[in-house]
Amino acid sequence: MLQELRIKNLALLESLHLRFPERQHGLVVFTGETGAGKSIILQAIHLLTGGRGSAEWIRSGADQAEVEALFLPRSDAGDVKRVLSGAGLEADGECLVRRVLNRGGRSRIYINDRLVTSRLVSELSENLVNIASQHDHQQLLRPGSHLDYLDLFGELMEQRRTFTGLFRKWQKLSSRLRELREREQEKEQRRDFLQYQLEEIAQVDPRVGEDEELRRERERLKSSAILSELAAESSRLLNDAVMAPLAQIRKNMEQAAALDPEVRELAERIVSSSYEMEDLADGLRRYHETVPRDHRRLESINERLAQLRQLQRKYGTTLEEVLEWAARARRELEGLADLEDEIDALELELEEVSTRALLAATELSEARRQAAGKLSALMEKELSSLNFPQADFQVSLSDPEGMGMDGIQATGRDQVEFLFSANPGEPVKPLAQVVSGGELSRLMLAMKCVLARRDQVETVIFDEVDAGISGQAAEAVAVKIAELAGHHQVLCITHLPQIAARAHTHYRVEKQVRQDRTVTSISLLDREERIHELARMLGGENPSNQTLALAREMIDTGQEEQ
Repeated sequence: MLQELRIKNLALLESLHLRFPERQHGLVVFTGETGAGKSIILQAIHLLTGGRGSAEWIRSGADQAEVEALFLPRSDAGDVKRVLSGAGLEADGECLVRRVLNRGGRSRIYINDRLVTSRLVSELSENLVNIASQHDHQQLLRPGSHLDYLDLFGELMEQRRTFTGLFRKWQKLSSRLRELREREQEKEQRRDFLQYQLEEIAQVDPRVGEDEELRRERERLKSSAILSELAAESSRLLNDAVMAPLAQIRKNMEQAAALDPEVRELAERIVSSSYEMEDLADGLRRYHETVPRDHRRLESINERLAQLRQLQRKYGTTLEEVLEWAARARRELEGLADLEDEIDALELELEEVSTRALLAATELSEARRQAAGKLSALMEKELSSLNFPQADFQVSLSDPEGMGMDGIQATGRDQVEFLFSANPGEPVKPLAQVVSGGELSRLMLAMKCVLARRDQVETVIFDEVDAGISGQAAEAVAVKIAELAGHHQVLCITHLPQIAARAHTHYRVEKQVRQDRTVTSISLLDREERIHELARMLGGENPSNQTLALAREMIDTGQEEQ
């Protein structure tokens, strides 16, 4: 149950701290003029359940809004414990949920002071609080949501998730099998194509870096005449102009060193240099001999480079990429050889999964048919107490026309739609064709009452469930909400005095101007304040004595019925 609610800087609320009674059930109502800010309560709960928030919701002048709620789950709330323990968030029977909304648009959610994802808090809130808002009323008009209501009532969500897992696996295997069969049809053509390409690469037999080596050799061949001429002239000059005089210089310095020890070091250096020059002359001669002169080799190089460029145009910008492509092609060829075995194995697996999925879908459909009959009977019973004495409510289930997995969806083989007739003798029709706004509100209330008895959610919130309701129907709705509050904690935002009169706890929401700023305040009413608030709801801002007396009588009657 919801124990405490704190709101700070949300919309027109500057600061609010509500402590709810520690009873395990009861009716808490919020009343006030239209536009006073009652919807802020629902807005805050919406944020705590992981719903989308907006920076525009932050109170003007504040940097962030903060909402915090303390829940005390029942000792037997297994789903709540499962979610908390799965995330390592257990905390002595308490569950503190906090949402911080920043002006920059970033939002953070905490459970028991640990940062969590919106997905986790959404899963948790499904087991903590149930909200019936105007949006939910409209959702009841959409057949797509009826299956969810039926599965919630029948406690079939886990069975449905099991089927959905099988269905997703069947989809994945089917997609893979189609892909393999398409490859099988193209296998021979693909094999021939790959083999042709590999043979083309093998015939050229490229090496990594070979093209660069050939380009360098080609440039040398193009310059061979000039290189030969330069090398020959340099060799002649070195031998004629340097080597002959250098030999005489060496001989002279050897004689000088024999006569004068002081010149010996210089003579040795000259001797050493003369030997070095001889090596250079010999190297220059050898280089001249190796300068290429075979211009037929140039044609061979150009032809080889053309072959390599052809491969690069087809298989990669570099020879390394060409060889990598060839390696991949060889692996694919090996895979094609195993394709038939893979298809056979996949067909067997798909047959096994589809058999399990069909069995699960059949069992789910049978469970839904049993739940549908019970839901119809319970809804008619609830509607009877909501001033629909002879209402006819039916849950229509239809199967897909195809056999096997054809037509089955992730939710199963069933299409569900609620049919309704409020008047005896009139045929049942889809809700969107027959219900008015007031009837829709009562239908949603009946559905919430039926579901509340099935789930472990202790806190139920109604946002203006009285829309379009008056007179005898309003009294019936009030009685039904009070009945639900006998075994649940019910929070109700309402304009109906019949509902407010049966409250265990009554808050008034009002808008005020303080220091030139508009603020929304929420105050807990005592008995006398409740009487005046009901009188206002009955007769306006200046109620008569008779209206006050009626309000007092309604509260007394409501207390007697509790």
